[in-house]
Amino acid sequence: MRIKILSITALLVVAGLIGWSGYHYFFDLSAPECFLTGIESQHYYAGDVYCILAGNDGYKVSDISVWLDGTPLLTKYKINSRRFEHPFTVPTKTLPNGKHILKVEVANGTYAKKKITEERSFFVDNDPLQVAFVRPESELKVFQGRTLHMQFQVNKEIDHAVINVLSNSFECFSESKNSRIYECFIPISCEEVPNEYVASVEVFDKTGHSTRLDGKFQVIMFPFKKQQLHVSAEKIKIEKDLGISNDQLEAELEAMAKQSPKEKLWQGTFYPPIEIQTVSTDFGTIRTTQEKGRYVHKAVDVLNTPRSVVWAPQDGIVVLKNRYAYSGNTVVLDHGCGILSLFYHLDDFADITPGKKIKRGSPIGTLGKTGYASGYHLHWEMRIGNIPIDPLQWIKPNFLLN
Repeated sequence: MRIKILSITALLVVAGLIGWSGYHYFFDLSAPECFLTGIESQHYYAGDVYCILAGNDGYKVSDISVWLDGTPLLTKYKINSRRFEHPFTVPTKTLPNGKHILKVEVANGTYAKKKITEERSFFVDNDPLQVAFVRPESELKVFQGRTLHMQFQVNKEIDHAVINVLSNSFECFSESKNSRIYECFIPISCEEVPNEYVASVEVFDKTGHSTRLDGKFQVIMFPFKKQQLHVSAEKIKIEKDLGISNDQLEAELEAMAKQSPKEKLWQGTFYPPIEIQTVSTDFGTIRTTQEKGRYVHKAVDVLNTPRSVVWAPQDGIVVLKNRYAYSGNTVVLDHGCGILSLFYHLDDFADITPGKKIKRGSPIGTLGKTGYASGYHLHWEMRIGNIPIDPLQWIKPNFLLN
């Protein structure tokens, strides 16, 4: 009796399996699943790439095929299993540079012979990465408080580049669209010790390979002036009551520098934001006041007719328009790559909106004396990575940074 029961059970199991298999063979119209690793769409590769094609099917995977640019690497390679993993190599080392297409196909073994295909376009770049400075080291000299302009040339399209210098890292960007000359504007603070320094350029190509190039430059001492300034106690009190703390302004500026677009939003030379009749205070002037004591004035103060229009010196984005205790009516423009233009003590604002783009020559406000100011003037400041630098250097016709 027990043997009979076991026999019947075994027959039922076999019949069930045959029924399950038969159902999937004749009636399962779902396509198999496939998973391709190793090659990603729109990525760059150098050297041969190890790939894995994996998949599964409710009935079974019958065969797989792989094509590279229409040429078969595998043709109906037999699998005959519900699940599989099959490694193969894409010989990118022997492929010409440029765009290529990898296509895979997985077919199941059902009566309907359902298939699934996937295509991935990718790029090959087997050229070694090369980089060289445009200017010789002997020309790389810069005063305290100025901007060091470094340029280098690469032999092919790159992913990105940075310059590590003076304990900071600065993004590099293409000089112009499709140019293979890259540049970086490095701020040299007023307090930087005159000496010889090393700047390390790290360049990364599209495949992830990188190379490094070191260059030396000189920081030269600048004879900063001294100045005394008096602002009445009554005006200081009024401005503190009207404006936001400048500690908050500094915190906002630091955040803006970090959030600045990693691209140039301008082309060409910067223009003066107002006709410069007189520079009343040079950049880096060591100033003494009754309120703030002794400090370095890290901007230029420009005189002109009261309420003269102040213009955007270059294209950018308006990132701040507000009133602060010391800077008064304040506008900040972001030109990309961490480069900010700051305008203090404005009498009034133009019709501008934070977050909106602005073109060179568009009005941003009028010359005033709001905030910590003893008279009508424009406090014009520029910062790179939140480090103040002399803006007058940026309006030189050829931007000769030496």
